Amino acid sequence: MTKDNRRNFIKKSTLAGIAVAASPTLVVPRDTRAKQKLQIGLIGIGLRGTNHLDNLLNRDDILITAICDIDASRIDIAQNKIQKSKHPKPVVFGKNDLDYRNLLELENVDAVIISTPWLWHARMAKDAMKAGKYTGVEVSAANTMEECWDLVNMHEETDTHLMILENVNYRRDVLAILNMVRQDVFGELVHFRCGYQHDLRFVKLNDGKTAYGKGVEFGEKGISESKWRTQHSVSRNADVYPTHGVGPIAAMCNVNRGNRFSSITSNATKSIGLHNYIVKHGGDNHPNTKVKFKQGDVITSTIETTNGETIIVTHDCNLPRPYSLGFRVQGSNGLWEVDGNRIYIEGKSESHKWDKADSWLQQYDHPLWKKYGEYAEGSGHGGMDFFVLNAFIECAKQNVAPPLDVYDAAAWSAITPLSELSIENNGQPQNFPDFTRGMWIKREPYNWIKNTY
Repeated sequence: MTKDNRRNFIKKSTLAGIAVAASPTLVVPRDTRAKQKLQIGLIGIGLRGTNHLDNLLNRDDILITAICDIDASRIDIAQNKIQKSKHPKPVVFGKNDLDYRNLLELENVDAVIISTPWLWHARMAKDAMKAGKYTGVEVSAANTMEECWDLVNMHEETDTHLMILENVNYRRDVLAILNMVRQDVFGELVHFRCGYQHDLRFVKLNDGKTAYGKGVEFGEKGISESKWRTQHSVSRNADVYPTHGVGPIAAMCNVNRGNRFSSITSNATKSIGLHNYIVKHGGDNHPNTKVKFKQGDVITSTIETTNGETIIVTHDCNLPRPYSLGFRVQGSNGLWEVDGNRIYIEGKSESHKWDKADSWLQQYDHPLWKKYGEYAEGSGHGGMDFFVLNAFIECAKQNVAPPLDVYDAAAWSAITPLSELSIENNGQPQNFPDFTRGMWIKREPYNWIKNTY
C-alpha cells in the first residue's frame, strides 16, 4: 500500500473507528477538539521520533504545530520532511534541554509525543500533563519508582491522560493470541514468558566511522542511541527495557483491571558481552576496554500476580543472539510459544504434538488487523506502529482514557527499579506498589475485541 493510498484512505474515513476506544467505565465526554484537526507537538525527533513523524505526515486529521530537539541536524531532517509533505511549517524548539517547556506553553498544541532518551521520558511527560496536553510517551515511561508515582500523581491531579506508546501490544500475532485468550481457547491462564532478547551491541557501541555494527564508541563519540543508551549498561544492573515483552502479557492477564503485579524476584549473570565486543572490534588497547559494565548480560525476573499467575521476563541485549521477545502463554487447555511458531491445544492438537501456529493465528486474527492491516503496511515494525499511533490520536481527539494508560505505564516501568533492587539483594523478592490505589479490584478489564471497530 503506497503512502498516497494510505493517506487517501485516512482522509476519507479519518479512521474514527480504528482506535481502541476506552472501556465504558473510563469514557469521558467528547472534547471539542474532536471536531477539528488534532494539533500535535513532537518532543524528540531522533530515529523513533522521525518514524512517528513519517506516519503523522500521512494523515489529514492532524497538524504538526511544533517540534523540539536539541540536535539541529534532526530538526533539519524533520523540517525537510514536513516541507515536502506540504504540511504547514511548525514552530521549532531546541535551544537547550528545557526548551521543550516553551513548546508546552503553546495553545495550538493539543497533544505531544515524547520520543527522547529514557532519562527525559518521565519529567517531560509530567510537565506535559501539567500543561494539559494529551501525552504520548515512548517506552519505558520511567526509570525510578519516584518517577512512576510522579506520572500517576500528575495524571490524577490534572485529569490529563497519558498513553504509553507500546507498539508490540498491536503486533499481529500478539493481538491474535489476545483474541484467543479472550475466547478462552487456552483455558484459565497460569504462566507466561516474555522479554527483550535483541543483540544491541552494534547499536550501543557505534562510532559512525567504522562499518556499521562494528563501532566501539559511545557517549559523546557515539551516534544515535549509543550517545545515551550504553550509559545505562555502565551504571545499572537491572532490566532497563521491560515493556516490549511485559506489555502484551499484562493486557492478556488484565493487570490493573481485576489483577495486578504483586512481587518480583530478579537475578543477573556476569557481564562480559560488551567488553568482549570492544576487544574484538577495537583491540586490547582501546580505551573502552577499561570500562566496567555493571549490567549483567542476561537478567531474569519472575513476577507473581495477585491472581496466581507467574511471568518470567528476560533482558538479553549484550550477547550474540537472534531477535526474540520470547512469548509464551500457557493455560489449563494449552499454550502458545512464539519461538518455534507453535501452539498446543488439548483436544484439538494431536496428542503430545505441537501444531504450527499459522492456521490458529489466521483463524483468530484480530478484527483490527483483518479490516485495516493493508493500510498499516510500511508504517514501521511490521505495521504495528500504524495502530499504536492511531490509537493515541483517536483517543486524544476524543479526550478519552487510552487503552494503555498511566497506570500501565507505571506498573510496567516499575520493573526496572524493582529488578535493580532485587539483584542488589541477591534475588530478594520486591513488592510492587499498587499504583491504582486499590481501584484495580473494580476497574473492568479492557475489552480489546468489543471496543474495536
